Amino acid sequence: MTTEPALAGRKEWLALAVLALPLLLVSMDISILFFAVPAISADLSPSGTQLLWVFDIYAFVLAGLLITMGSVGDRMGRRKLLMAGTVFFGGASLIAAYASSAGMLIGARALLGVGGACLLPSTLSLIRSIFTDATQRAKALGVWSAVLISGVSLGPVLSGVMLEFFWWGSVFLINAPVMVLLLILAPRLLPEFKDPHPGPFDALSCLLSLGAILPVIYGIKELGTDGFEVVPVVAIVVGLVVAFLFVLRQRTAAAPLLDLSLLRTRAFRGGVLFAMVASWVMIGFAIFTTQYLQSVQGMSALEASLWSLTPSVGIFIATGLSTGLAQRVDHAFIVGGAFVLTAGGLLFLTQVRADSPLWMVLVGAGGLSAGVAATMPLLTGMVVGSAPPEKAGLASATLQTGQELGGAVGLATLGTLGSAVYRTNLDGSAPDGLPDAALDAARETLAAAVLVAGELPGDVGGALLTAARESFTDGLNAAALAGAGVLLLASVLVVLLMRGAAGPAVAEAPEVADEPDGPSAAPGVANPVGTKS
Repeated sequence: MTTEPALAGRKEWLALAVLALPLLLVSMDISILFFAVPAISADLSPSGTQLLWVFDIYAFVLAGLLITMGSVGDRMGRRKLLMAGTVFFGGASLIAAYASSAGMLIGARALLGVGGACLLPSTLSLIRSIFTDATQRAKALGVWSAVLISGVSLGPVLSGVMLEFFWWGSVFLINAPVMVLLLILAPRLLPEFKDPHPGPFDALSCLLSLGAILPVIYGIKELGTDGFEVVPVVAIVVGLVVAFLFVLRQRTAAAPLLDLSLLRTRAFRGGVLFAMVASWVMIGFAIFTTQYLQSVQGMSALEASLWSLTPSVGIFIATGLSTGLAQRVDHAFIVGGAFVLTAGGLLFLTQVRADSPLWMVLVGAGGLSAGVAATMPLLTGMVVGSAPPEKAGLASATLQTGQELGGAVGLATLGTLGSAVYRTNLDGSAPDGLPDAALDAARETLAAAVLVAGELPGDVGGALLTAARESFTDGLNAAALAGAGVLLLASVLVVLLMRGAAGPAVAEAPEVADEPDGPSAAPGVANPVGTKS
């Protein structure tokens, strides 16, 4: 039986606003510690390794559990999982805020990753289930994408503001009241959805997914930070072997954790692939702009964080335009055009120099942000729209796992390229008479070079600072050029591979409704999942 999708009303749009709350906080926590390193180091005295784990453990746990939690949400109910994640996230935020040791903070960040893994796929899968009309769903996904990207941009800003007036733990405390508000509003405004026939839960597949994702992300991050070493390479190889075993398990399990038939859908696999590309450039290049503002332009943490918010203005404009065009134009052409816009922003950044005016880096970063923002609602719509509603949680988790992997690869590849150019150019431009120990320290990072330059006599220190800033900008230019090349190639591939996979004709095609599974099925809604309350 063919039915028209039910249109969302005021309650559904209020539900979207509720879903934006956890999404904003989870995305902000990815970047909220960017400017808190000096304060945490002074208070907790972490080792270099511990400090890296404070940053990395959140993303590791988040990425490793996404697929598992997406499947759990499809089984137990996406609203229930959202509320469980809310309790986890709020409690972990309190522990992190009052952590008295580096180990305690690392543990709290791991719990935050568990909570985030519950929240992220729940928000996206609930949108898929609440908004059954393709046009309204596209608008809702545009809001979802804009909030997600804006959260990553707002994290450093919030961190800078809080650190200006309070202690470092305050950056976590703001999560708690929002989580309490979510616990109050979610039962009233969010309906429950789950797979009516999920089959048995496959614990072995969960372990294999963790064993595949965590070593790969760890290895990629380590290669990007320290260059080629045996341990991260072995970790990647182990992860790939476990990934192969995971795929074998999904082919033979009675109720697989990941439905491999989804990958046979062009919109699904293409959406995940090109979302990885978008995350690759967005996250991989973010470190360059933040360092440029602080260490090249010489801004304070608060000043840099506020200026870094400027490029995000284009995010809401870009998502609005892309979702509007999506009603009339094949999505592949819009994504391809957005990739060209992103490449244009990166090519503009290849012209930035150490003494360039501030507006140049802001314009380039704005083009990059707007281009990526324009792609995300369309790619997200391809993925969640091509999966059956009862698998929306799993589809959402697969997309977000791909984005995490893309971001990790971006940090590794673009970061390594920029660091290599920085070190090579600094070796050739460092002032004569510079002590070897000072040069070795300055070669590590631009921030280290700034500290070293401040401890040297005036002329030598000034010359080192100038050389380091110019070398870093050369690295930024090289990374921008490489990113632009990849994005231009991706703009061609997305049109060749994805044309006709998603667009007005596809999105507006009537869906065939399944037979309702009992009295709880929502009348008039295509593809009811059987438990909407």
